[in-house]
Amino acid sequence: MRYAPSDLPVFTLTTGPVDAYPAVLRGLAATVLYDYDPAFQATYQRVSEKLATVVKAETIPVILQGEPVLGLEAAAASLIGPDDVVLNLVNGVYSKGFAPWAARSGATIVELAVPYDRVIDPTEVARVLAERPDITVVAACHHDTPSGTINPIAEIGAVVAAHGALFLVDAVSSFGGMAVDSASAKIDLLITGPNKCLGCPPGLSILGVSNRAWAKMKANKLAPRGSILSILDWEDAWRADKPFPFTPSVAEINGLEAAIDLYLAEGPEKVWARHALTAAACRAGLKAMGLAIWAADDAFASPTATAVRTPEGIDEAELRALVRARYGVVLSSGRGETLGKLTRIGHMGPTAQPLYAVVALTAFAGALGALGHTVDVGAGVAAALAVIDAG
Repeated sequence: MRYAPSDLPVFTLTTGPVDAYPAVLRGLAATVLYDYDPAFQATYQRVSEKLATVVKAETIPVILQGEPVLGLEAAAASLIGPDDVVLNLVNGVYSKGFAPWAARSGATIVELAVPYDRVIDPTEVARVLAERPDITVVAACHHDTPSGTINPIAEIGAVVAAHGALFLVDAVSSFGGMAVDSASAKIDLLITGPNKCLGCPPGLSILGVSNRAWAKMKANKLAPRGSILSILDWEDAWRADKPFPFTPSVAEINGLEAAIDLYLAEGPEKVWARHALTAAACRAGLKAMGLAIWAADDAFASPTATAVRTPEGIDEAELRALVRARYGVVLSSGRGETLGKLTRIGHMGPTAQPLYAVVALTAFAGALGALGHTVDVGAGVAAALAVIDAG
């Protein structure tokens, strides 16, 4: 059964792209300056330096001019060479998908995989590293969004650092919504973007790079240069007195500055707390309605997204379509192996507010009821409100 999109106002409660903050939209609407206008060059340096305060890498972050899949592919191409042995930590669709990029250089790929409703155990990482002392790079996805699970990245980072390998982390849908930075997790190459928890539209990649990672990329003869995939070309582009490799997205940089300013003004810890509270309220409500969270343990569930298992006999695509048509609420599907098995409710950026947990619960319950799977929406809302009141 198909449902036509509703004329109702849309609540974008997805896992990305997410709704943008009004201040970000105003930033995007600012005058688009010539990229070599001194005013824009000064803006670019200022934004890069602000990023450094939140990414906490050893060097000024690199901004690549494309949504974060560009950053991930560029990271693989730049950091990994034919002599590397890469340990790819897999607990979901996105972490699994990193391996083909890592293998392009001819590197050896070793995989440590767990079921997609679980997370990577740091002791297992230590075991594999002990068995394979030749491992030079470890790759992990902090929040594997198609499963809504969050890996213990700081604990894994400590194990990787003790081994001496370089640690590459996809933090695209975690950064800005929970505690994660290069310093605390000992990350050598952190890849993220502003289009999730920072509340920007998709268009930029942000990379936190350690001194070791810069040295490794410079020594890699296969690392791209003169390419959209090049990280090396952008090493000094943050400086107002240095040229850009090619024209940066002026509007996106303006929007990014607005997002960083909002993040710093509210305070990172307060931002993380409202993401976590929204997720906790949503999950409490879903459970009170008799629905199951995808993650095998609550401790595995991300504060930036909730993945709820599709009830038996329900067509997940039809469910989301009805949520959209009847209530004006847009949710995300699973991907790859999780497609059709779960629905994802995003708690990112502007929608990381407890009110939106109640919106998601009521719309989800209403659509389920219309499809013949009745749940107690009152119990769900009451449970969510109890968490919100306690928070």
